[in-house]
Amino acid sequence: MANFNKVMLMGNLTRDVELRQTPNGNQSVANFGIACNRKFKTQSGEEREEVTFVDCEAWGRTGEIMKEYLSKGRPVFIEGRLKLDQWEDKEGKKQSKLRVVVENFQFIDSKGGGGGGERAAGNRGNQASQQAHQEVAEADIPF
Repeated sequence: MANFNKVMLMGNLTRDVELRQTPNGNQSVANFGIACNRKFKTQSGEEREEVTFVDCEAWGRTGEIMKEYLSKGRPVFIEGRLKLDQWEDKEGKKQSKLRVVVENFQFIDSKGGGGGGERAAGNRGNQASQQAHQEVAEADIPF
């Protein structure tokens, strides 16, 4: 039987990207969350909005670039795969968490360079975005 595990999401970062190193120090991993909004009408015609919060991780240079150029509130498009983490807590109770492992991403430019993060003066936001795009291209990270 064939298997397929692909996720594509666009939303805003719910917190700044947190970058850590693996215990042996040879690999970096970035953790962050995004919020994806969905607007819809109920059968009675009432407009509603629901928000889905998704935890994500990005490994290596991908995570490093995301840490450098993205901050809380910024929009981003990610492609990746679902991963289920399972562990036992301190009381021996089984826990699990579903997250997205980012394989590719695209910057979604916003005016002034920031959603909820710091505002860039003049054209600095676009320049940073262009520099980030160049770094991604040089690192062979597909957009």
